[in-house]
Amino acid sequence: MRLRALLDTDALGLKLLGGEDELDRTVRGVMTTDLRDPSRYLSGGELVLTGLAWRRDAADSEPFVRILVQEGVTALAAGEAELGDVPDDLVEACARHRLPLFAVHESVAFATITEHVVRQVSGERAGDLAAVVDRHRRMMTSGPAGGGPDVVLDLLGSDLDLRAWVLSPTGRLIAGPKTSGPALPAEACGRLAAEHLTATRTGRRAPHRVLLGGTTYSLFPIRSTARSPQTARDARETVLSDWLLAVEADAGDWAEERLDLLYGVTQLIAVERDRRDAARTVRRRLAQEVLELVQTGAAPAEIAARLRVAAPVLLPGLGAAPHWQVVVARVDWDGGEIEGGPVAQALLEEILVDPLSAGPEPSDRIAVAHTGDEAIALVPLPAVPAEHEASRTGVLADALLESLRDPLTAGLDDDGRLTLGVSAAVHSAEGLRGALEEARHARRVAAARPGRVCAAGHQELASHVLLLPFVPDDVRRAFTARLLDPLREYDRRHRAELIPTLEAFLDCDGSWTRCATRLHLHVNTLRYRVGRIEQLTSRDLSRLEDKLDFFLALRMS
Repeated sequence: MRLRALLDTDALGLKLLGGEDELDRTVRGVMTTDLRDPSRYLSGGELVLTGLAWRRDAADSEPFVRILVQEGVTALAAGEAELGDVPDDLVEACARHRLPLFAVHESVAFATITEHVVRQVSGERAGDLAAVVDRHRRMMTSGPAGGGPDVVLDLLGSDLDLRAWVLSPTGRLIAGPKTSGPALPAEACGRLAAEHLTATRTGRRAPHRVLLGGTTYSLFPIRSTARSPQTARDARETVLSDWLLAVEADAGDWAEERLDLLYGVTQLIAVERDRRDAARTVRRRLAQEVLELVQTGAAPAEIAARLRVAAPVLLPGLGAAPHWQVVVARVDWDGGEIEGGPVAQALLEEILVDPLSAGPEPSDRIAVAHTGDEAIALVPLPAVPAEHEASRTGVLADALLESLRDPLTAGLDDDGRLTLGVSAAVHSAEGLRGALEEARHARRVAAARPGRVCAAGHQELASHVLLLPFVPDDVRRAFTARLLDPLREYDRRHRAELIPTLEAFLDCDGSWTRCATRLHLHVNTLRYRVGRIEQLTSRDLSRLEDKLDFFLALRMS
């Protein structure tokens, strides 16, 4: 705002004492001080308010004004409450240094002036930022990218003093402010993403306000400009792929103009998101071509040739073709009317990013295709020295979803399910077909487990759990009912805890002492319970066959 505008507001009680020719100066902030040397707190462009408590005699005015001018202060306003009138020595010092000087009537509080200046300056900054946002949007829709989300977040910080972060639907930090201040912890990112997905699935109107650790955040969806809720048939088509903008502020009392500005910022970031998705087209096409060759039984040489093309695109600069893993994911929605393949594809491209990395670039090393409700990822693993080959881990099913389970569960709500399977690493084209089947088998193992988000790895396919998903449901129900229903009914009537006792007994390999210790029971009490189990089921827990039947029944129940 201009200094001239201060004189046009009678409620501020300002009287100009000097500097008539400098009234077109711009005020960028306001600071109240009674320090003799306030330079450490000045950044330039301020209107300085002072009660003159720093002045002991006339000689103090000159050095005080000199400090203000050196720091780039726009003007000085002195209160009349302390001395009655502004002393002449201060008026003369300001005139010598061409610093505009105002007198503040004793009936006007400095807080009134501060509030007015801050409100005017913030409004003008918001207008300037809105123009910048609009200009960037036009530039990016017609030409090269405008620098990514970081540029927009820097604008929010510098022009509106708002700290904001761009998060993925799983809570991964895409971009954050470079300004000083505490970083947003990974746990907070996950919580905010989960709250946003919950609010979106329940139809709450954005922005969503969340209180976390004593701080209020306002969450704005960043929706793809290519596929918005207006063009999508169902919110479930986009909820698990859209980014969000988390702003450290309570937007509940914001004016419509300020909200519109933030929505303009989300549109600007969405343009960058769409550019990234467009850049993935080549990798998706490579994955689709390789998988079609694998599934149609093409010659290994042909598959190997296609992999040689894919390797430099996915791992630029590494030269030698890497090992590969296959990850299969499936998203199923109740009712079956929503195709889960595109959602699973977007999730795999997000889930397979290194959780310790920031920004969208790491996902550029993943190729994901989808067919129907299934998505399939080719994950390249960089070559390692032969002596370290035995320690290669690659993608681990359990680790994939460990930190993402809460946000994903919130997005799936009570009508969606994600199941995921991971193959072992293979180093040749001949191994890809087996890796694909292995990943699909692992996914079916995961599908047999309870929960909205489940994963299984190739390590589990060598055990009995591989067989369980393929047992027909009616056989599973009959088998478990015959063995476990008598125990459940007895527990319900007598609170005898026979089922937990059976689980502990089998987990301790039938050791009476270890099991009694684990359950904090006397051995005789344990023997009584096991005897009751055998009596109710007509089985003998000293026999291997009966132990195995109980073990499988518990796993299938």
